[in-house]
Amino acid sequence: MRLGVAIVGLGDRWEGQYLPAIRSLADRFEVRAVCEQVSLRAARAASELHAEAVDGFRVMTGREDVDAVLCLGDQWYGAAPIIAACDAGKAVYSAASLPACRSQLSQLFNRVESSGIAFMAELARRHAPATVRLKELIATQLGRPKMLFCHHRLPQPSDSCKRSVRTAGSDSWDLLEMVDWCRYVVNREPTSVVSVHHTSRCQDQLSDYQMMSLDFPGDEDSTTSTLAQISYGQYIPSTWQEAVAFRPPAALQVACEHGIAFIDPPTNLVWFDEAGRHQESLENERPVDESMLLQFHRSTMSLIRRMGSLQDITRALEIVDAAARSQKTGHRVSTATG
Repeated sequence: MRLGVAIVGLGDRWEGQYLPAIRSLADRFEVRAVCEQVSLRAARAASELHAEAVDGFRVMTGREDVDAVLCLGDQWYGAAPIIAACDAGKAVYSAASLPACRSQLSQLFNRVESSGIAFMAELARRHAPATVRLKELIATQLGRPKMLFCHHRLPQPSDSCKRSVRTAGSDSWDLLEMVDWCRYVVNREPTSVVSVHHTSRCQDQLSDYQMMSLDFPGDEDSTTSTLAQISYGQYIPSTWQEAVAFRPPAALQVACEHGIAFIDPPTNLVWFDEAGRHQESLENERPVDESMLLQFHRSTMSLIRRMGSLQDITRALEIVDAAARSQKTGHRVSTATG
């Protein structure tokens, strides 16, 4: 069964990622309307998909032929389309920014929960083909993760370019998603975090490097805890292109009971065990954007309401906030729930 969808905001990944994904899933989604603050871009996208370009997102979300709303890019109206979808009882797939203010974010999440709609936020790292394959290897070959090293390095933003932030104030979405990634791979909740950061004067009090260490307790199969170290940096000037590209560490290294894996999402995975090196070929797997949209379709059509991504974001934000408290106090901070 196809869902009639409305698109709000095209974003900078429309041509390269979202449009091909929607076209490949034409048996699952039928685009009925497109709303974009640049009218010419909206008209062009609507023409490509045989849809209608619409000026207002509130009118669009209220249409009877629209079952779900895809928020694919940041626009001047912020999270208002999500609220409009809640009012209209339409499912939401969100790849756009969420409110930076914690109280506003909490109000938004409460509104989504009370509306009863299906909601999915984009968490690309956990749905990448390399991550999916890693989870299979952990269950069959590599065994339980003992240590994780998660790293993301990018150039400093230029004067004319702001840091890419999707939520959490000065915390980047990448940092939040890295926390979620580690939680997903370990498949347990961390009990404590210790964090440090470095701030440059020219960065207006924004950290140019952050490191956090998460401690995951043992489970019924092993009392040994798991350690995850996350590092995120913008300490190389954007003009130093060769330095940025020089020997970047793997995005995720996972040392397990019976081997070690190195991941660069979405498709690069190399792992080692007693037999030696294993190179996985994942280029022919379904692209991550298609996988996420397909999961959204399933959750929207399901009789069981799934709010996992909302809970995952909330939990990751709690850990990021605990890390910020650790940076201020210099002590390890508990992240235990309940």
